[in-house]
Amino acid sequence: MIQEKKTIHIINVPLDLGASRRGTDAGPSALRIAGLSGALSKMGLKVSAESDVPVPVVESLKSNTPKARFKSEILKVCQSLANQVFDTLRDQQTPLVVGGDHSIAMGTISGIARHYQAQQQRLGVIWFDAHGDMNLPETSPSGNIHGMPLAHLLGYGDKELASICGDEPAIKPEDVVLIGLRDIDPVEREFINRSGVTAFTMRDIDQLGMPEVCRRALAIVNKDTAGFHISFDLDGCDPEVIPGTGTKVSGGVSLREAHLLLEECASDGRMTSMEVVELNPFLDQANVSAERAVAFIQSAFGRSIL
Repeated sequence: MIQEKKTIHIINVPLDLGASRRGTDAGPSALRIAGLSGALSKMGLKVSAESDVPVPVVESLKSNTPKARFKSEILKVCQSLANQVFDTLRDQQTPLVVGGDHSIAMGTISGIARHYQAQQQRLGVIWFDAHGDMNLPETSPSGNIHGMPLAHLLGYGDKELASICGDEPAIKPEDVVLIGLRDIDPVEREFINRSGVTAFTMRDIDQLGMPEVCRRALAIVNKDTAGFHISFDLDGCDPEVIPGTGTKVSGGVSLREAHLLLEECASDGRMTSMEVVELNPFLDQANVSAERAVAFIQSAFGRSIL
């Protein structure tokens, strides 16, 4: 199935309040400099708009919630993002959300899920990441919310973060596939194993090969759903591929494996939306990570070699 031409709304979320290391707030600017909008237009895709979600500057803030640092500020950003994403889908356009740290996924996916829940439909999610992002405030070793978004989207953890668009969990565990895992906290490991999500670690990718992982993942996220969202954390790639991220873990997905995953998602034709997170240009080398991120996005939206 060939990906249909989409009208894309780029939503930039310059947030780094969810991480302990500064810099992901400059991620959207780095992708602009790398020519994201023009790269999509060259593929024949229409970029209808490019908007920015307002984010407070961390230097002006002091968090009083150590188990979920900057919770109130992140919640407000995610609520605003969820509304923008919902409006984008209502207007029959495809949201492309550019972060920012991975805590923004709570807003992105809540807004998408709200759109489909109104139609009595479920959303599948491919979560590409070196980390599980399923810590809870009471068990997180750092209190950084970018390590918690998936748990909250499944309805666990802090009540407000888990109900950005209503009391019902945004997504169901049987509709979620994690790909690229290789750095999991001990308590988080237990939670992932009993949560009901499907997880493909780097060992699984080594043993099965990325083509088989893609086949199995797409079968899961497409079963009885309206389609699937891709939440693409750049640290899922090996640091030699993406040096510009603050959460590097060696032994990750190769350049071609990442492209293959996204090419297969495009060929499947049921991708509803995408977000790219955790780009830190201050740690990058001549903006190579941003340029590769643009190429990854092109693959997800249907760019082919021939």
